[in-house]
Parts: sequence; C-alpha cells; structure tokens
Amino acid sequence: MPVKAADFTTWLKDTDRRCLVMGVLNVTPDSFSDGGLFFTDDSAIAAAEQMYRDGADLIDVGGESTRPGSARVDPAEQIRRVLPVLRSVGRRLPVVLSVDTTRAEVARAALDAGATVINDISAARDDADMLPLMASSGAAAILMHMQGRPADMQLNPAYRDVTDDVMAFLRQRLEAARDAGIPPDRILLDPGIGFGKALEHNLQLLGNLPRLAQLRQPLVVGVSRKSFIGRITGQSQPAQRIFGTAASVAWSAANGAAIVRVHDVKAMSDVVRTIRAIQAGHLPDNSP
Repeated sequence: MPVKAADFTTWLKDTDRRCLVMGVLNVTPDSFSDGGLFFTDDSAIAAAEQMYRDGADLIDVGGESTRPGSARVDPAEQIRRVLPVLRSVGRRLPVVLSVDTTRAEVARAALDAGATVINDISAARDDADMLPLMASSGAAAILMHMQGRPADMQLNPAYRDVTDDVMAFLRQRLEAARDAGIPPDRILLDPGIGFGKALEHNLQLLGNLPRLAQLRQPLVVGVSRKSFIGRITGQSQPAQRIFGTAASVAWSAANGAAIVRVHDVKAMSDVVRTIRAIQAGHLPDNSP
C-alpha cells in the first residue's frame, strides 16, 4: 500500500527504507511527455486520484515545464496552476504531495495548500529565498543536479567524469542546505537524469547509482519516458517507452534509489514491488 502522508517523516528517518513511487503530475500545456493532458483542474485532480489508486506514494505537482528548450513560467502563473490541484487532492487523499518548482514564492504557496515536499531542480540555486524557506517550513527538500538550465541544458553537455562531477555538486548543495539549517533527515538528492546529460552520461550515472548512494541521503531517480530510453529502444514517442522505463526503474530500485519519479504509476509500482520482493526473498508485508 502507498505510504501515508503522516508516515513520510518516519520513512525519511529509516535507513532501511523501501523504495517509493512518485507520480508525475504536470499541470502545464507543454511538458515533454504529457503536456496539456492535465492542464485543467478537473483532469489533474482525476489523474492524481488515479495515481493514488495505482500505488503512488507521492504526487509531484508542477506548473512549469522543464523539458529541454522550455521557457520560464512566471511564479504567479505557476501558483494559479498548481494551488487548486494541491488543495483538492490534499483534502481527498492521504498522499504525500510535492511541488516541483525552483521559486520560493511558489513553494511557499504550495506548502500552505498542503504540500510537504519541495522538489527543486536547481538545487535551490535559482532563488536565494529557497533554502531559508526549506529550513523554516519543515518541508522535505529534493535537490537535483542540472548542468545549465532547461532552455540550454542539452546543448553539448560535457563533464570531466560525470559521476564524480555530479557527486561533488550534490555534496556542495547538501552542505549548503545543512548550513541553512535544514536537518539531514529532510534532504533528498537527485542526480538529474536527462538534465544536462548526453546518453552516455545518463547510462554512467545509472550504472554508478551504488556510488551515489554513498552520499548517504535518499536518492530520487527520474528516468520515466526520457529521451535516452527512446535512443536505446528506438521509440520516438515518450508514452511508448514503457518497457525501457520499466527496465531503468527496476535497475534504479535495485541499486539504491529511495524514490523513483514516474508517469506510468501502476506499471512502475508493480516493478518496484517485484524488486522489493526479490530483495526480501518473500512477499513484503506492506504489499497489497
């Protein structure tokens, strides 16, 4: 069964934590995979309810597309998009709600509307007010690595050694978060698969997930439907990349991911639950 919102803090502190599934809910007209599908409040709320029934432990609501080449969205417009969804879903479901934003103004409004996780792809570099907000609010913070910005991040990304470089960046942001007063047990790290990385960079990071786990913070891994999977499988349409996504999610869950961020919640919940059973050698007690 999905982890309840009330139990998420306990999960964060558990060093033997199980891998959770985060459903992606883009309340945008232009996201790379599902842009426009959930752009109305009713469709977004219905999608969130379905994700919860399908096994989502968290639902990540975003009002700004971060696909390669995307343009910025004003904070007021982000707030207009995400707040009705967060309020309604928070009233209806005991699910952990996350807001996907780099702007403190949006995050603050989302927290007031029921979110308890801030997912910041800039690792709190985009807005100087973000780390203080994370510290004072009690929210869990996801800090992600990204080379460049969404508008230009895929223009010839380059690294000396992608795993070493990403780990060094995440260590620096972890230290900055701690210095800002955020307790370590509220900080999650994301290597940023697909964000300023070429195909080989993504594959190397996934292959080195056990090394990234040495950072000793919960790892969030987002591989769902991404272009590197399309390159491998030959599937040009994101929604057709479910088998490549499933393989990548299985690998991630088996190699240190604490949360996998996905679009196809039902299928990927089955993947994660099966990996958990293999690791335990029996049907886990919290499986439906």
